[in-house]
Amino acid sequence: MQDTTARVRRAAGALAAGLLLTGCVTAVPGPTVPPTPQAQDALLRTVERTLVDRCLEARGLTLARRPATSEEDRRLQVALFGTGPRELSLTLATGHTVTAHTDGCLAAARQTLYGDQTRWFRAQVTVDNLRAEAQKRMKDDPAHQDALARWNRCATPPGTPVPARAARLAPAVVTRCDKESGLAEVRARLEPAELAKVRALRVDQLTTYQQLRTRALRRAAELSAPLTTQEGTNTS
Repeated sequence: MQDTTARVRRAAGALAAGLLLTGCVTAVPGPTVPPTPQAQDALLRTVERTLVDRCLEARGLTLARRPATSEEDRRLQVALFGTGPRELSLTLATGHTVTAHTDGCLAAARQTLYGDQTRWFRAQVTVDNLRAEAQKRMKDDPAHQDALARWNRCATPPGTPVPARAARLAPAVVTRCDKESGLAEVRARLEPAELAKVRALRVDQLTTYQQLRTRALRRAAELSAPLTTQEGTNTS
């Protein structure tokens, strides 16, 4: 009995080795995700737009044709962005509040890609505003406040209210005052450090953002790949 079992095991091992050596079993590669961030962004935009177009088409609407009446435009806006109270809301450290619907074709497309539109909304909004949060923190730094005061004195003619001159400043004046006040140098020094602090504070959302983006890229690659059907086993 033991000899028979040993022979079966040796035969199975020899068969497996033979298949590997002769290449009789081939693997079918899955959809490929583009290697660069720019190409990845383009893929996500393209697939999201395709999903939105299909959703609108099912409702008899399209983005390709401008609505002819206000009623058509209203229908398109509702179908695209949703209606009623906005279910998603996030107040940022900057004080701004961002809201969004969970219905509508755009939300449906993102649900398909990211798998959890609520988590994606919070992560994306947070990550998109990291620099704005860092800049807000930077404005509380005494060095930035001193440089900004020097910049205002440089750019504001005597007797002119500060809010009134902002829209009238020539680019050359802005450039000169940035340099003379040292504001540009202070910002260049402070912003990277503040951004690093903000990224550390928001590490959980950054991790979620990357996880959901990776999931969306795989899903987008699947949806954009040609649909093929393979039956049976591919052998040589």
